[in-house]
Amino acid sequence: MKHRILLTGRHGQVGWELERMLPQVGEVFAFGREELDLADPDQIREKVRLVKPTIIVNAAAYTAVDRAEEEPELAMAINGTAPGILAEEAKKLDALLVHYSTDYVFDGTKAEPYTEEDEPNPLNVYGKTKLAGERAIQATWGKHLIFRTSWVYGMRGKNFLLTILKLAKERDEIRVVDDQVGAPTWCRTIAERTAEALCIFTYPKITAFCSSYGLYHLSARGHCSWYGFAKEIISLSKEQDLLIKQISPILSSDYTTKATRPKNSQLDHSKTLKYLLKNLPQWQEDLFVCLN
Repeated sequence: MKHRILLTGRHGQVGWELERMLPQVGEVFAFGREELDLADPDQIREKVRLVKPTIIVNAAAYTAVDRAEEEPELAMAINGTAPGILAEEAKKLDALLVHYSTDYVFDGTKAEPYTEEDEPNPLNVYGKTKLAGERAIQATWGKHLIFRTSWVYGMRGKNFLLTILKLAKERDEIRVVDDQVGAPTWCRTIAERTAEALCIFTYPKITAFCSSYGLYHLSARGHCSWYGFAKEIISLSKEQDLLIKQISPILSSDYTTKATRPKNSQLDHSKTLKYLLKNLPQWQEDLFVCLN
């Protein structure tokens, strides 16, 4: 069967990569915010009913973590309400819904990596809205894959990698938080592993996987602090015009932000590697490939 895939967020980091990966799974109908505004429920229903997809991949999100503290209603509309509407429409079509969530659904107080069974307790509006989206999908339609990921970066858009490279061209010293730990994850890896999972789930002869719909952690292996991430970025960068001479570690308390971040954002991948994917790359390996 030729799958019809409705993709949201085509201009985002993950969405841009997905639009280039998903044709191996089926015909892709990709929409950006100007064509499909997830804050508008009527637009969502209209586009889904027009395309009549067999797979919906929701790569759109409100991702401005600090600004969400000032725009909680908009963040909830996009991150919390819209996924539930997509789930309703997917259910009517018997379509598979793929959705992306975040490590920020956790409060970061656990010493070990978080599993899918750990109880979420988000510290900020962004995390609360993303958790609301997860739960809206889970309450509406069982044929879903929710991927929690973390510290997403790439060579497009706004992200920590591009911010560090920009600052390294403007300053001789950068101060970076060293007491928040997580796994930097390349947006291309997220897209590649999504396509890999969809090839498994949509292959007509494989029915055993139908009981494995649900929530999975999808991020790079290993972990570091933002300070460690910044040091590795500069170490691996091939940029010729960097002014940076020193990167200094600081505490979260020394760098005030509107939204509180979890101290531990590590995600456990045991379930993902057991039921869904063969492997996940180390974060340093992906960063090297991305920068080169």
